[in-house]
Amino acid sequence: MNSGAAPLLDVTFAATLIEWRGPAPFVFAPLPDDLYGEVRFAARAASYGWGVVPVAAEIAGCAFTTSLFPRGATYLLPIKKAVQKACTVAPGDRVDVAMRVMGR
Repeated sequence: MNSGAAPLLDVTFAATLIEWRGPAPFVFAPLPDDLYGEVRFAARAASYGWGVVPVAAEIAGCAFTTSLFPRGATYLLPIKKAVQKACTVAPGDRVDVAMRVMGR
């Protein structure tokens, strides 16, 4: 995982991919509750509006960039269709995620 911006936080976690009403064709990896505080703290410096947080992530050897969506007391990591296909993942799959919250 590599990006030009300074990293504010590096985390790894496991998540079960879910579908959510909203922007198709995405599925989402919900962040575990124990990471919420750390990500929220990093988001204060990283967020560029509406609470979304720019991140670089890697799942199953596939690296991509996206923005976390705040959802209640957690964040959702969106995984677009092209990434799902490249990583051969789908809703209901359990995945290991490496994620870096990026500075502006």
